[in-house]
Amino acid sequence: MALQLKQQLKLSQQLVMTPQLQQAIKLLQLSRTELVDLVQQELLENPLLEEAENNESIEKIQKAEDEFSEFKVEEESLIKNAEWENYLGQFSSFSKDYKELEIPEEILSVEARYAPKPSLEGHLLWQLNLAPFTEKQKEIGREIIGNLDSRGYLTVSTSEIASSLDVKEEEVEEVLKRIQQFDPIGIASRNLKECLLVQLKHFDYDDPILNLLVEHHLDDIEKRKIDNILKKLGISKEKLHEYIEILKSLDPYPGSQYSNEDVVYISPDVYVFKYEDDFVILLNEDGIPNLRLNPLFEEIEIKRGRKKKNSSKDIEYLQEKMRSAVWLIKSLQQRQRTLYKVVESILYFQKDFFEKGVSCLKPLTLRDVAEYIGMHESTISRVTSNKYISTPFGLFELKFFFNSGLSTKDGSNVGSESIRARIKEIIDAEDKKKPLSDEAIAKRLQKELGVSIARRTVAKYRAALNIPSSSRRKKIF
Repeated sequence: MALQLKQQLKLSQQLVMTPQLQQAIKLLQLSRTELVDLVQQELLENPLLEEAENNESIEKIQKAEDEFSEFKVEEESLIKNAEWENYLGQFSSFSKDYKELEIPEEILSVEARYAPKPSLEGHLLWQLNLAPFTEKQKEIGREIIGNLDSRGYLTVSTSEIASSLDVKEEEVEEVLKRIQQFDPIGIASRNLKECLLVQLKHFDYDDPILNLLVEHHLDDIEKRKIDNILKKLGISKEKLHEYIEILKSLDPYPGSQYSNEDVVYISPDVYVFKYEDDFVILLNEDGIPNLRLNPLFEEIEIKRGRKKKNSSKDIEYLQEKMRSAVWLIKSLQQRQRTLYKVVESILYFQKDFFEKGVSCLKPLTLRDVAEYIGMHESTISRVTSNKYISTPFGLFELKFFFNSGLSTKDGSNVGSESIRARIKEIIDAEDKKKPLSDEAIAKRLQKELGVSIARRTVAKYRAALNIPSSSRRKKIF
């Protein structure tokens, strides 16, 4: 069959994601910190955007524009050629000669004025250079320090280090023992037992029973097998208690105090306050600039561009930046309105939570909120991502309010978060010497809340709360 070229007209519909629409969708799912960074970046890149002052009026802006247009040629020349340094020197708090002393400090960046956080590797290398090591030993020490993990444990064997440096393994062992006495004590240990034994020796705990506990009975202590330990070591329960308290005072992960992870502070996007018998929603706009169009660029520069020849590129550039600025301002306003509507709907569905706490949290889905405010589920999902709300009962992520539910005997539903909160309350109030099993907790929930919950579900919720099993929660003494 011969190939033929044909032209056909076909009518179809398709969704085109314009850059403006992509930006509006992106703004919805940005966290508050990311939003502030994006707005600041746009202020730097777009000359038609500027931050408006709250107390600035339209009359002041118009007056500034009129004054700008009335500059004469002589005045402009005077401004360019004026000796501003001599003029300011008369009114400055410092003399002109003192300016040279200020320059070095002004050149320094803000980051340079803060002391860097000490790292584990830097701290150990500093001690290595101060210690009386030979150059060969320092080379071995640097290799050891370079192979430590975040806990401070050595991740390679001494034979591997010896092979890579072409030295004897005994030399590596000698340097390793000396580094283990560096601050923090027990650093560069190969396992937990070695780390604890090094610390016991350093702090002059010469009791052989302590060494036996570390070498052979750490698993028994973890699993609360106290009778097994007492039988094998032949000591009293009170004495074992003293030994365990000594072990608790040691640091199992000496390198963790030099972790490079920074603490992340969360700033809520929305505040919900209770005022008399009602709740008030307040959006957190602290740090988000109040944007407006630059009136000087909008009126003056465009008029000047039209008077000049061959200035179409300038006009197109300004018009493009104008459209971008207007769309950003509208997108920010739409984002705040959508966020307010979503929080308002959450307050409507979860009013019992805001009144009484987590135990009264109800099952809620994205579809419920979407139908309530007349938006798509994907929009609600984007708005609730990386957003936090401050409530009378603490700070929560917006996703926290959307949870599944379990049916009760009377046909109603109880939110999964409410069940988790109740599990935590039950465990906090239990007898620590006789902790409740997951089966016992499930029966108690069935009796109190009337929910049909399995033991596996209780175990899953308990694990999500980072609560250990009953055998690990048991108090030994």
